Amino acid sequence: MAQDVLIDRDGSIVTVTLNRSDRLNALTWAMWEGVRDAFASLDAEDDVRCIVLRGAGDKAFAPGADIVEFAELRSNFEQARAYGRLMHSTMRAIAESRHPTVALIQGICVGGGLELAMLCDIRICGEGSRFGVPINRLGVTMGYPEIAALIKLVGRQVALEILLEGRVFDAAEAKEKRLVSRVVPDARVKEEAYATARRIAAGAPLVNRWHKKFARRLDDPRPLDAKELDEPYETFDTEDFRQGFRSFLKKETPTFRGR
Repeated sequence: MAQDVLIDRDGSIVTVTLNRSDRLNALTWAMWEGVRDAFASLDAEDDVRCIVLRGAGDKAFAPGADIVEFAELRSNFEQARAYGRLMHSTMRAIAESRHPTVALIQGICVGGGLELAMLCDIRICGEGSRFGVPINRLGVTMGYPEIAALIKLVGRQVALEILLEGRVFDAAEAKEKRLVSRVVPDARVKEEAYATARRIAAGAPLVNRWHKKFARRLDDPRPLDAKELDEPYETFDTEDFRQGFRSFLKKETPTFRGR
């Protein structure tokens, strides 16, 4: 794993950090690979209960792609297609993670940075954060998977407003547009993001994973079959349900084991 993407663990909470603070965490090919590989490896770990995605430092989540790489890696159709396929594989790794995900957003979150953050389940930012997709200023288009994710989050009208204007806007407007889940004072972003992660981690991990699976399945227009409709009731045969039920009756804090 390259050092420009870090993985840190605090019990069942894992932090994946974009670690190029000297470049405001501008995204490189290696970073897209690093984030993809980090989420893919964590997806196989049963003891993970929440993943926090953040940028190093407090000035930026990520300002998008590192333009310095364009000359060598994104200067023509073939290169751009290869780069886009890498981006999309990273986005899928985040979107399809079975573990709950929280984006901890400080400072700038635009372009590719916003594309990463918007795939997380919960996005928490500071009042001073800034958002946008000003790629029409570069003569660059957003690909279908990114546009689809943006439309899913904010709707077609707002997605086109963001893309056509190419304007960078503040956290309050991002909240209004449904780009972020919660806005807090800048000094409290880390505190709130990790408090959120701890609340998630305190819940039954199987239930959290099921809820993510069910929500993703509901994006598919196909009717649910009988087996799928019955799946929510499988939780009643788990050890976690029995533990949670007993603890509730005893007014105790449950200790869930993911079984």
